[in-house]
Amino acid sequence: MKKNLILGFLAVLIAVASCSFTNKSFENDDKDKLLLDIITYILEKGHYAPKDINDEFSVSVFEDFIDVLDPTKRYFMAEDLQDFEQYKYQIDDQIRNTDISFFNLVHERYTMRMDEVRGIIKDVLDDPFDYSIEETINSDYDKRPFTNSRAELKERWRKQLKLWTINTFDTKLRDEIEKKKDDSNYRAKDINEIEKEARETTRKTLDEFFAFVDNLERKDRFVQFINTIVDKFDPHTAYFAPDDKEYFDRQISGRFEGIGARLSPEPEGAKIVEIISGGPVWRGQLLEVGDEIIKVGQDGETPVNIVGMPLDDAIKLIKGPKGTVVNLTVRKVDGTIDEVSIIRDVVEIEESYAKSANVIRKDEKFGLIHLPGFYADFKDYTDRNAASDVAKEIERLKEEGMEGLILDLRDNGGGSLRTAIDMAGLFIKDGPIVQVRASDNDKMVYEDKDERVQWDGPLVILVNEFSASASEILAAAMQDYKRAVVIGSNQTFGKGTVQTMYPLENVVHVNEYGDLGAIKVTIQKFYRINGESNQLEGVKSDVVIPDRYRYIVLGEKGQANALDWDKIEPAKYKVWDGYIDYESTIASSNKRIASNSQMKLIEENAKWLKEQQDEMSVSLNYDMYKARNKASKEKSDYFKRLSEYDSKLTFESLKYEKELFTQDSVLREKRDRWHINLAKDVYVEEAINVLRDLKMNNIKNNKLAHVKG
Repeated sequence: MKKNLILGFLAVLIAVASCSFTNKSFENDDKDKLLLDIITYILEKGHYAPKDINDEFSVSVFEDFIDVLDPTKRYFMAEDLQDFEQYKYQIDDQIRNTDISFFNLVHERYTMRMDEVRGIIKDVLDDPFDYSIEETINSDYDKRPFTNSRAELKERWRKQLKLWTINTFDTKLRDEIEKKKDDSNYRAKDINEIEKEARETTRKTLDEFFAFVDNLERKDRFVQFINTIVDKFDPHTAYFAPDDKEYFDRQISGRFEGIGARLSPEPEGAKIVEIISGGPVWRGQLLEVGDEIIKVGQDGETPVNIVGMPLDDAIKLIKGPKGTVVNLTVRKVDGTIDEVSIIRDVVEIEESYAKSANVIRKDEKFGLIHLPGFYADFKDYTDRNAASDVAKEIERLKEEGMEGLILDLRDNGGGSLRTAIDMAGLFIKDGPIVQVRASDNDKMVYEDKDERVQWDGPLVILVNEFSASASEILAAAMQDYKRAVVIGSNQTFGKGTVQTMYPLENVVHVNEYGDLGAIKVTIQKFYRINGESNQLEGVKSDVVIPDRYRYIVLGEKGQANALDWDKIEPAKYKVWDGYIDYESTIASSNKRIASNSQMKLIEENAKWLKEQQDEMSVSLNYDMYKARNKASKEKSDYFKRLSEYDSKLTFESLKYEKELFTQDSVLREKRDRWHINLAKDVYVEEAINVLRDLKMNNIKNNKLAHVKG
């Protein structure tokens, strides 16, 4: 039903849009104007909550586009902003008139300033840095004004270049000390030589950066401008240029070559927001969510500094063919700097599928199913999908004596809505699962109509801040039915919207410009059966367990222009009647967590990470810089105790999988590593405790015990 609705809506939109654009006569150099016209038309007619393109909208685009190009305020000057100001309240009018004067002016000035900055960098790096001076640099770019003179801009670059060089200086100095220790006859370089080499390393890195920038075309900047406009509607609406559309398609298909991580832009690099199971980063275990990539180097080449580089451009440097090496300089979550080499590979879809394990606690056996995503073949749903795979794993676990089930949705970014609905049906008799509303307030209720219940025993669902979309639909439904206890972060990601992709080639009948790319547009919102939206607020865990990102803003709340939370009428549903003392089970869990020493250490780590993130000032005095790094390293080492935890639980593969190990040693290694990590997982340990409580309070089991008695 949903598919038909979307296709019908798309057909009407394309029919109207095609009539609108076919008769326009554009010159060959007006492709950008055509693109702007088509996209804004689709957004105004097709978005779930279209924005008023007015003066307020104009100001927002004005400020954000400048911030996209120069987030650290090291290129534009105050006089540039004064020149740009004439367009501050006119961009809305320009959009309607397909006028791109604002973009042209900003792009030309940006290109000019980039050239000027090259000269400034050369001048600064020609002179030695004095690391004995006590001075600091502040990275709170939002509060930083644009510079008023070339001298002021040069001073800003001097401090920034000194910061980038001090780490290299420190590394080279320590290397010389180690070489002298290993060989008493070694002639160590003096400090002036080391300082000069460090500056030359920075110079070479920036030369690589500007060489990359030189290869960018005007159209690449225009895509950034288009996406600045598109982003005003909501964070999940986006324009994809032809090359980016191909990359998006590869990601959706579940098979692509790269490092296996998803990134988001930050003023000081590209932040890792998701690590894809089975990919090179996942296998290497050297990076984690929250780390920021600040330099990218191809094997044997000087790393390119990506600070201030648009994310799309940085990704082009990071991704690459299978078997090639990429060297990443990373600022870890705890503030330390590390260098990591990764061999790019094909991210295999097999690791995106559901997998299960037996969890043994003394004489009790429980089941755990890890689900990385709600996958499905949209061309043939019956071929393979997350719901049918989870159903198979449940049956296998039941055959091996499972007494309770953990469904692990941590880091699950969502996927197919249908699989979430079908999966929910595995745990309840029948009833509504989710409500979906379009912009015209037309509401649909999606139900499980199959009265069969695949698993009627104790159920726990694990979530975190990165559990999104379909994960939130399933967790919310099970929570509303009181079918499962949801354990995890304060809340899940908070993505309560539905998107669809419009290829722009379908919009224009006659197109002399070739492929125009596509636009992904938010067209619906989904709601829990209790009437509340998952948007922004996510799903609140029944049992909140501290995690290291607890005090850092993540998820939808950390996204600009996120749609608001709201609620609609609840659907009619009946709460699950399989448990007794459901609330007391949650209360017992909260009591255990409050007294758990590992949980307290996690909470301490979370507060420290927040302190590190909030620290905006960095000393450029070498002794103070070294002391700060030493303190951070000691604290980081202190928290490594978190990975030494032992839950005393035993994890085993199922019988069918053990048989596969004889022919697949790689699969055995993957599962062995997974089991080792699970044994250190205090969240899984508490989930087992909750399952034990639910088992004692399970009406079905109590009835069976009574009959046997």
